[in-house]
Amino acid sequence: MHELRPGPTLDDPLEVYLRVDRSHPRAEAWVLGHMVAGIDGTAAIHGRVGALSTAPDQVLFRRMRQLADVVLVGAETIRREGYGPLSLDQDAQAARVALGMPPTPPLAIVSRSLDIDWSSAAFGDAPAHARTLVITCAATDPERLRAAREVADVVVAGEDGVDPALAVRALAALGHRVILCEGGPTWLGQLASTGHLDELCLTIAPLMGGDALPVAVTPTGGELSHYRLCHVLEDSGTLFLRYEASRQE
Repeated sequence: MHELRPGPTLDDPLEVYLRVDRSHPRAEAWVLGHMVAGIDGTAAIHGRVGALSTAPDQVLFRRMRQLADVVLVGAETIRREGYGPLSLDQDAQAARVALGMPPTPPLAIVSRSLDIDWSSAAFGDAPAHARTLVITCAATDPERLRAAREVADVVVAGEDGVDPALAVRALAALGHRVILCEGGPTWLGQLASTGHLDELCLTIAPLMGGDALPVAVTPTGGELSHYRLCHVLEDSGTLFLRYEASRQE
């Protein structure tokens, strides 16, 4: 056991995340989950995750998108949190372009039902270089599928439901090698239980008493996932934990 003591102040905490080698995923692409919870494990307040986020977490949450080729989000999170097109500051965009990446990553929305507002800013305001993606399954409503294809690039990944393995494979085939998953708990649980979550960045906000909603919901019969702690950062009582999946030797 080790006692953690305050270390030197970081000029730019994102540098710690930029140094991570994500070139060897367990599947076709590296999947990074980024979530926030209270110290009692709650992952929402009055149905919204954003209400948990402290000021330092809000800054890092937005900046982490600089790492991603695509940002993956469940449809319920899109509805509750009011997602629009993803934005980055000019320095982050320039850093991505210097690496041969587009200025901003596209948003990818996971939805079996396609019960989505197709007139929302997530579609209409998406830039040409980062058209929004919709990931669904073959059993979805044909009319909604046609509506989705009018405003987004559609990926069918599964028959009766969205299959995490097929979704990751399809995104990798489109050139997306680092997938940043921002929730929700059901989708994150599916990724973890099927062995597709390579890394989890978990923010612990210094509060208790939110909704009875965990960070991840493991599907019935899902496998246990094991992770190792790679670093801990702290700012104003907020903890930033980074885990990577344990690999069998």
